[in-house]
Amino acid sequence: MNIEDYLERKRLEVDEFLESHIPSLHTSPSTLHESIRYSLFAGGKRIRSILTIAAAEAIAPPPKALLPVASSFELIHTYSLIHDDLPAMDNDDYRRGKLTNHKIFGEAIAILAGDALQAMAFEFCSRPDFVNGLDPQCQIRVINELALGSGTQGMVGGQVLDIQAESREVDLAGLKTIHAHKTGQLIRAAVRVGALLSGSSNTQLERLTGYAEDVGLAFQIADDLLNVTGTPEELGKGTKTDADRGKKTYPSFYGLEESQALAQDCVDRAISRLAGFDEKADPLREIAQYIVSRRK
Repeated sequence: MNIEDYLERKRLEVDEFLESHIPSLHTSPSTLHESIRYSLFAGGKRIRSILTIAAAEAIAPPPKALLPVASSFELIHTYSLIHDDLPAMDNDDYRRGKLTNHKIFGEAIAILAGDALQAMAFEFCSRPDFVNGLDPQCQIRVINELALGSGTQGMVGGQVLDIQAESREVDLAGLKTIHAHKTGQLIRAAVRVGALLSGSSNTQLERLTGYAEDVGLAFQIADDLLNVTGTPEELGKGTKTDADRGKKTYPSFYGLEESQALAQDCVDRAISRLAGFDEKADPLREIAQYIVSRRK
């Protein structure tokens, strides 16, 4: 299969859904919705949403709730990027080749746009017209996975650990803990939610969970490498910022070549976990490899 074609096709599906259901620029308060749309439609790859879709499709024909629920992960991800870029956190000027949200709308509106996106994610998972026909127990598990993946034991907790680690001595175990939460837990939740929506068995869920944990680590190592080797034009934001902030990264522990090898080991391990799945899981296999070969 051509993974680039697959990713583009699924990205368009997610974008079309979001475009149809995010309040328009004319909806009051208009500045808030303009701020939300500015960041949400800034050119994201929608990897987390696509992982949800691919995990669901690897098991069985998914329910109609798949696209709304998958899109909720993009809302969480975008909110986290808006808040990450704020002066109190990473203080970045550019994201995806555009000025960051707070540079356009001010810090207060940027914070509130992130807050609204977070709330909207749970709205997408609970709107009756979006989840009509979904088993209530499955819906509860889906919402729980989203909350855990994005909360204090997931993405937000990892962000706190990341901030506290700046300019401090962090060992390799500490670095793994940071990124297992900051990056890995939301990816883990995205894959698990897809599996749950398609009625996975416990064994299938366990294997896909392992896949997601390996892919999440590979994704973070690839990001660390791109921060060193990428260009501002490729990444749409500043480069070498991790070193400037005193952040420990995989390249700072292992060097570039060994970090690349470690990322590939994660990918190989992730793919091996899909041995019990047929060709319907090929998108998951290809996505894992794509993560370490991307340049943005």
